[in-house]
Amino acid sequence: MAQVMERVDVCVVGAGHAGCEAALACARMGLETVIFTVSADSIALMPCNPNIGGSSKGHLVRELDALGGEMGKNIDKTFIQSKMLNVSKGPAVHSLRAQADKAAYTGQMRQVLENQKHLTIKQAEVCEILTEDDKERPGKKRITGVRIFTGMIYECRAVILCTGTYLNARCLCGEAITYTGPNGLQPAVHLTECLKNLGIRMKRFKTGTPARMDGRSIDYSRMEEQPGDERVVPFSFSTDPESVQKPQVSCWLTYTNEKTHEIIRANLDRSPIYAGIIEGTGPRYCPSIEDKVVKFADKPRHQVFLEPEGLSTNEMYVGGMSSSLPEDVQLAMYRSVPGLEHCKIVRNAYAIEYDCIDARQLYPSLEFRNISGLFSAGQFNGSSGYEEAAAQGLIAGMNAALQIKGREAVVLDRSQAYIGVLIDDLITKDNREPYRMMTSRAEYRLLLRQDNADLRLREIGYRVGLVSEEEYLHTCRKKEMITREIARLKTAMVGASAPVQQFLSDHGSSPLKTAASLAELICRPELNYELLSGIDPEREALPADVIEQVEIELKYEGYIGRQKKQVEQFQKMEEKKIPDWVDYDEVPSLRLEARQKLKEFLPVSVGQASRISGVSPADISVLLVFLEHHRKKREG
Repeated sequence: MAQVMERVDVCVVGAGHAGCEAALACARMGLETVIFTVSADSIALMPCNPNIGGSSKGHLVRELDALGGEMGKNIDKTFIQSKMLNVSKGPAVHSLRAQADKAAYTGQMRQVLENQKHLTIKQAEVCEILTEDDKERPGKKRITGVRIFTGMIYECRAVILCTGTYLNARCLCGEAITYTGPNGLQPAVHLTECLKNLGIRMKRFKTGTPARMDGRSIDYSRMEEQPGDERVVPFSFSTDPESVQKPQVSCWLTYTNEKTHEIIRANLDRSPIYAGIIEGTGPRYCPSIEDKVVKFADKPRHQVFLEPEGLSTNEMYVGGMSSSLPEDVQLAMYRSVPGLEHCKIVRNAYAIEYDCIDARQLYPSLEFRNISGLFSAGQFNGSSGYEEAAAQGLIAGMNAALQIKGREAVVLDRSQAYIGVLIDDLITKDNREPYRMMTSRAEYRLLLRQDNADLRLREIGYRVGLVSEEEYLHTCRKKEMITREIARLKTAMVGASAPVQQFLSDHGSSPLKTAASLAELICRPELNYELLSGIDPEREALPADVIEQVEIELKYEGYIGRQKKQVEQFQKMEEKKIPDWVDYDEVPSLRLEARQKLKEFLPVSVGQASRISGVSPADISVLLVFLEHHRKKREG
């Protein structure tokens, strides 16, 4: 008979990137937390690409850090190359990306978890989620604990599911199928059935990873070197920028060619994807090389990045060539690529299938609608990527802790953070493939830049107890400096004197016809804050991050102002909450499709309802009239 081994506040199932952030958030908020993993050696494992950040993903890591998460701090300690992407474009799409030393990243994160007060690591497979009827919500359940494979029970008040790609996982390499999790780790095979019995709708998704090569077998002379930035920008707002200025390793760029594509096309019948062996749906925005060759048949070549896996290994990650083709085909395919003619494969590329959920069963807090105290995060929610997982993990952990403490959940909307966009897309859209964050998904991206994540979110992290008072006050002082300097520049005037005209001429800028403010001059494309020091004798020495904000705010003031007005309209719709008592069958003139979708999704606000596929603007107007009518009726 099963016995209660321990009573804790929170059980976190899975110790990947989502689980680590969730467990740390709960423990740091003072709750006794246990994190379960199938292998203590796989904490914060990076089974696919050896990097953190990238386009839009860098935004997530910066926001995560601003809220009090760990990922940004961890990569700052363990990166081996850092690069700011999209610098030739506007600041809205600048994204930081760092190559990680995989072993160091995992080891450092494990060390953080092991030394975190209120947190215990337990190597065990969770087989069952324990619940009882929720007396406060008839027809619903509430969490009471978990049972592990040995039969022992952990009683708790909240459970956070962060199972990643381990549930009923199987890896495919051609005809060879291995029932294993990523990197050959033990899969979790008992939990899915329990979740189905609890009424949770499950899905089957697929992702993949490329081969790892022995770096000694690669001819780098046939590739283009990709060095890191000369001046490294840290991910964490708490990291001293000087501490991350260190020697970096290079990545390398090469390309596939027609011979590569011929080998792939000739063996498509041996690919599990095209042979119908794979059941799960793969990510559209991170396709296998087979998919690229088939779907982009007109392209004569595709980029291939060789990225080091760490300083203590010769393994190189072959970015851009994930595959599930048989090993013999893989070897021929890779050896057709310039620089890889004599390559030796250390680890074969493979596809992995796993169970995950339909995230439309979640509230914006990432709690299940039908089970109080059950939260979930990461690839289990149908997303892809370390950064998406970590961001959800922090929010799920934060909200599980807040619920136990009797406090209101933190819900970030689409105008506040990329994290808000990510979660809203997961819980309102019918995502039929692993969801990947992209800058194009954020409609207010000029406001949600990675450089101002601390200004947007630090206060929330401080309020819930994940950001220290010192860090919060530092951000407050930064805000004050920015505001004060912008005001000064708008009132500091320069006349059309000979020295000023000469200065403008020297910098390729048109002369002044009348006096202008320094703020107006900064708005000129050819000028910037630093250049204007020559005609700005009253300026004070300011930190680089303050100067960056001042310049962006002034140069993009018109665009930023327009976007802020759009946000005001958006927030009005978000603030119009839909009460639990609303019966969509009683809403007159609502189209049948909209009625069905609204009953299925049960949106918490009119804004959320407006983003559900199948609900038209006309349906929203009908809903608004209905809500206003009943509001007046109830008040009367």
